[in-house]
Amino acid sequence: MKVRKAVSFMFVLIVSVFVLAACTGDEDASNESDSGDTKTVKFMHLWPEGSSAQHHKVVNDIISNFENENPNITIDLEVLSNEQYKDKIKVLSTSDELPDVGMTWAAGYMKPYVEGDMYAPLDDILNKDDFVSGTTEAFSVDGTTYGLPLELNTSYVFYNKAIFDEYGLEAPQTLEELKEVVATLNENGVNPIALGNKDAWTGSMWYMYLADRLSGNEDVLTQAINREGSFEDPALVQAAEEVQGLVEEDAFIQGFNGIGDQEAKSMFMAEQAAMYLIATWDLPNYTTNDDVSQEFRDNVGYFKFPTADGNGNKDNYIGGTGVGLFVSQNSDVKEEAKKFASYLVEQWGERSVTDVGIIPATKVDTDSMELPEMYNNVLNDLNSANNITLYADVQMNAEDAQVHLDAIQALFGGEITPEEFAKRNEEALADEG
Repeated sequence: MKVRKAVSFMFVLIVSVFVLAACTGDEDASNESDSGDTKTVKFMHLWPEGSSAQHHKVVNDIISNFENENPNITIDLEVLSNEQYKDKIKVLSTSDELPDVGMTWAAGYMKPYVEGDMYAPLDDILNKDDFVSGTTEAFSVDGTTYGLPLELNTSYVFYNKAIFDEYGLEAPQTLEELKEVVATLNENGVNPIALGNKDAWTGSMWYMYLADRLSGNEDVLTQAINREGSFEDPALVQAAEEVQGLVEEDAFIQGFNGIGDQEAKSMFMAEQAAMYLIATWDLPNYTTNDDVSQEFRDNVGYFKFPTADGNGNKDNYIGGTGVGLFVSQNSDVKEEAKKFASYLVEQWGERSVTDVGIIPATKVDTDSMELPEMYNNVLNDLNSANNITLYADVQMNAEDAQVHLDAIQALFGGEITPEEFAKRNEEALADEG
């Protein structure tokens, strides 16, 4: 009896072992299949469906097409707003957990990631002939390319033509005329300019344009940043004085320092403010975005930033390359990540024009396309541009950029003098040198 029970027990045990082995074998086979046949590429971008509907849709379409053409590669997507994205990328970089493919800005923003060996070189998948001249260079360090540019931007003051017409106003050509427009709008209870300076890069654009126009030197700000000049240059101090002058004249919406750019944009698009300075990445809202009423789109015009005190060239722009794509140097699926990044850039080119309505960094033949008038005007402006100064915070490394942006907020808030503003920027940059 005991022998029979022992045999039965051994039989059950042996069967159990075989079952477990079979299950484990299946699981191992499954894992082997996943790791051997299917690769997952983690991709993060900053075009949410709510605020960047066309961008979001086109990227989703490109991802879907890529996965159909590459059934062994799956894209794991995460989408964040601009500021959330910047914050998360910083956190992920400290723990060496960057996504396989993500978005980056050029120049100073990108450099610490390159120096930290976090971005992979991309020259092996780059054909410079496909890109507008100068765009890939902005994503290069010491002759090696670490980012694939997606956009080319210039910044304008967009304005509501219906509001201007109601009060007999015309697009200002000079800073003095801009102040007169502001005064008239204030007299009639209309918010002149939508500004969300909680995201201080928006205020930095105002400062940069004033510096360019007042100095008459298109390189004055770049020279201060790269240490060929100084932030204490009289023209840069004067630009800070003009910023505070505009604040004192109630040029901007109330509470601008506590309002984000998206809120300011919403106010402009709800016709609660007459003007809004932003880059051409916003062109879809005024041209092709069907979620925005046609009546509003028809009412939006733009003007080049005015001259100041008889100085400045209106064909000088604040702008440059927008976001580009990086591939993580430490990605476990680097080749697949490069394949996806290359595909996205290629597909993005023409569709960014036809479906989104922005200016891509890749060369696109627009002659055969039917484009909105504003888009054609912007393209013509770009063709005749005298100079494009890259956004100050993008030119700087992350630490110096934060000093600059904090100082911009303090300047607009009246917490520091123009001289103190210049000194804070100068000391931060001098420490770098």
